[in-house]
Amino acid sequence: MNTEADTCRKYVLPKLYSSGWSDDQICEQRTFTDGRIVVIGRKVKRRDQQRADYLLKYRRDFTIAVVEAKPEYKTPADGLQQAKNYADILGLKFAYSTNGHAIVEFDFTTGEETILESFPSPNELWQRYQRAEGMADHLAADRLLTPYYAIVGKTPRYYQEIAINRAVLGILKGGKRRFLLTLATGTGKTLIAFQVCWKLWNASWNRTGEHRRPRILYLSDRNILVDDPKDKMFGPFGDARHKIENGEIVKSREMYFAIYQAIAANANRPGYYREYSRDFFDVIVVDECHRGSARDDSCWREILEYFEPAFQIGMTATPLREETRDTYKYFGNPIYTYSLRQGIDDGFLAPYRVHRVITAWDAAGWRVSQGELDRFGREIPDEEYHTKDFERMVALRARTHTIARHLTEFMKKNGRFGKTIVFCVDQEHADEMRRELNNLNADLALQFPDFACRVTAEEGSVGRGHLSRFQDIETRTPVILTTSKLLTTGVDAPMVRNVVLASVIGSMTEFKQIIGRGTRICIDGGKYFFNIIDYTGSATQHFADLEFDGEPSLLTQEELDENGNPKSEPKVIIDKETDDDGDTICEPETPYDGPAPPPRKYYYDGGQVEIVAHLVYELDSSGKQLRVVKYSDYAAQTVRIICRSPAEIRQAWADPVTRAEIISKLEERGISFDELAAAANQPNADPFDLLCHVAFNAPLRTRRERAERLRKEMKDFFDNYGSEARVILNELLEKYAEHGDAQFQIPDVLEIPPISAHGNVMEIIVKFGGADKLREAVARLQALLYAA
Repeated sequence: MNTEADTCRKYVLPKLYSSGWSDDQICEQRTFTDGRIVVIGRKVKRRDQQRADYLLKYRRDFTIAVVEAKPEYKTPADGLQQAKNYADILGLKFAYSTNGHAIVEFDFTTGEETILESFPSPNELWQRYQRAEGMADHLAADRLLTPYYAIVGKTPRYYQEIAINRAVLGILKGGKRRFLLTLATGTGKTLIAFQVCWKLWNASWNRTGEHRRPRILYLSDRNILVDDPKDKMFGPFGDARHKIENGEIVKSREMYFAIYQAIAANANRPGYYREYSRDFFDVIVVDECHRGSARDDSCWREILEYFEPAFQIGMTATPLREETRDTYKYFGNPIYTYSLRQGIDDGFLAPYRVHRVITAWDAAGWRVSQGELDRFGREIPDEEYHTKDFERMVALRARTHTIARHLTEFMKKNGRFGKTIVFCVDQEHADEMRRELNNLNADLALQFPDFACRVTAEEGSVGRGHLSRFQDIETRTPVILTTSKLLTTGVDAPMVRNVVLASVIGSMTEFKQIIGRGTRICIDGGKYFFNIIDYTGSATQHFADLEFDGEPSLLTQEELDENGNPKSEPKVIIDKETDDDGDTICEPETPYDGPAPPPRKYYYDGGQVEIVAHLVYELDSSGKQLRVVKYSDYAAQTVRIICRSPAEIRQAWADPVTRAEIISKLEERGISFDELAAAANQPNADPFDLLCHVAFNAPLRTRRERAERLRKEMKDFFDNYGSEARVILNELLEKYAEHGDAQFQIPDVLEIPPISAHGNVMEIIVKFGGADKLREAVARLQALLYAA
């Protein structure tokens, strides 16, 4: 019977060749996702990648169709739904399914399904695509096919290719002049912007049709968001690049960079942007365009409206919400959206664990004793203060110290050199947090003076130096950066393992930007997931928002004493307060250089505070809403889905093959035996007993108890073998009692003492009467071990 591979080899390829498709245009067995990362304890595994049988390219960088092949004995339409699904994901207009004989086509441009005897030719599909897109201008169509700039190791992913082509297509078609691309943080918006600019520049396209290359302006609101792309990603533009700053107006270049503040009008000068004519730029790329640039009353809006003749591409990581409504009103609906959830599902973004940690003062509020004076001798108003007030109205040194101590203990358990960003309320709070973290890690700060650094606007070039070293995966320190607003966006630091919230984040826009600091995967550094450590309830609040689209791998809430040690009884306290002042600011932080202002908040240096309040938030069956369960409860529910009774799991567990299948299914759902044993406080329990206990309330046995029971009750089993073989089986049983069922791996375990003392592998096999007899004995030993 022919298989799918036979269909591909014998029928599909010949049919493609006969229709004019060349080897350069046919991409066989092409994967287009990396496979979602599943966190299992401290380990990770990937789920299956998505793979198309064939992707058909009209040109090297322009995919136009997908083909799914099925075995000859199936109908030609059996793969059509899969092909349509892939085409939808990949943004393709044509999907095909075949069993090697007939071909079924679905044309997304017409909605029609057709049975064919042969594939359309490349030129036929291209002409149909042009007609569907209304591209009568063949020169514009050819420009759409201009190749990407080849960057080693940075071939555009499928969603980047879609975003690039849609932006270029929109510009080439003319008419509409404003476009919006919405892609989650960490998905490579800078690469997309570069390739869009490169294709237009390299194709010598410009808005007026003159014989010249386009003039392009890349705009953002922070120097780091402009300097980094200019010096790195946009390097291939060479001398065509120029940054507009310090009032220096140059008009002889083609690829311009600027921050709004450098060219906008202010109280001291007119806008430098007016030094350029309204029609000077052909294209303007607005990075992080949600950060206030489109507000009606923004001075930055003046710049965009002044250069109204230019095509304008807004780029943001934030879907439509109330605080981004002006952005969407200005640019229109996105021409392409790639969400955080999609990025995590595809395996391009790192999943995360969320730890909700609450101090007693955050849980119940803090009230000062009547007449209590602050650090400056001022009486603190007798009011009840809550999380949203801390470090805004009143600074509590004891709370900062307790948070820093807990974070220090967390990093000692999970990696002291794991790159960490701590988001604080303001620059002053960031400095206080840095000092506490430095002193609590004095043993490392002695060797690495920059172990913990503050990076805010006040540090200037020194802070940028700390940040640059922090971003370098080869540089060990700084390990911890404390900040307030400066690092919320546009910072590419792939080795961030801990994102810490010591400030209330009231805005979903800002929250997603902050989460984005950790979503990058760093294979070279072994970083596949990260932790969100939330001391203010912001993460819990935003995860509960139905519009949030990136569920955590695991969310825990931990109750700790004042020394950062877990308490025995967890207590669930969810802070529902929001922060009215938490919206993302559009202006970067700037240091105050006037006369010393009076203290703007009260400073309380006394008191002691505990950390009070471990829960797991898991998706419900719909895959959308988070609900609260204990880790052991989640594991129990998962086990009951896989096996419906203790007898069913016992039967499966006794067979090494079906046991491995169960373990794999549990790992797919993030269940780690080490974590489950720790949660149940049963480090010596057999995994089988542990699963039966949490899922079906069966009595727990240790591995030692199982081994001893087998020796006492199953003596007949051992009597079937010679004296030395019996010794070897008992030694195997002892290894299991000490270390678990991984010790039954044959022949590896035969090469380890004390079993290796009986001879080499072949000599041991002889003692059992052959390799099959040996494997049969070990399999029988395991079956009896788990017998009722």
